[in-house]
Amino acid sequence: MRIAIVSDIHGNLTAFEAVVADLRHTSPDLIFHGGDLADGGASPAQVVDRIRDLGWQGVVGNTDEMLFDAGSLTEFASQSSQNLQPLFTALEVRAAATREAIGEERLAWLRTLPRIQFHDRLALVHASPKSLWRAPSPEAGDAELEGVYSPLDRTVTVYGHIHRSYIRKMPGMTVANSGSVSLSYDGDRRAAYLLLDEAGPSIRRVEYDVEAEIKALQVCGLPHSGWVARMLGTASFQMP
Repeated sequence: MRIAIVSDIHGNLTAFEAVVADLRHTSPDLIFHGGDLADGGASPAQVVDRIRDLGWQGVVGNTDEMLFDAGSLTEFASQSSQNLQPLFTALEVRAAATREAIGEERLAWLRTLPRIQFHDRLALVHASPKSLWRAPSPEAGDAELEGVYSPLDRTVTVYGHIHRSYIRKMPGMTVANSGSVSLSYDGDRRAAYLLLDEAGPSIRRVEYDVEAEIKALQVCGLPHSGWVARMLGTASFQMP
């Protein structure tokens, strides 16, 4: 069986439709989403609706949680460096606008998403089993990855959240990051998703019209869209 995991769409309908088109060619038997569906792009409501129409199962992401539970962002910010407070302020302002844009019914649906999906030998989480907000980086050692993900007791664990794809094979388990459909932080502006088959996981990159999405951000009316556009254009994280 071939499984696709599509994570961190962040309201970027342009990139998402390119990935959906690519999935028609790769033809997985099953598709999961890895959360962070709406916040951060020009089309948050449309992306949520497309996911629901497609019927994909998935997990909740941290930016999904901050939409239906504003206190989750406040709590994480309180535990983080003061140097990051401008980031959290921008996220709070943008989340409030996105929350209004998607409406109560979609928020209620986001609230139903589980934190973990299991399928045979696969476990899927957004960031880590214990946190939607904290996850290992690609530079993490094997011991850290095993400590975080071995409690899931699966041979393959996939997560998103960090917007940098990688695959780490270790004795008894493989940990992979699916990368992100939108807002890649690895210098490659293309969308990313993960394919899993009997040979193991692989990362697929998909070209999309980044400039078209930047133009959509310019007219969408959501706050801090210029900041998001800069990150899309550079494929790197930037402070607001």
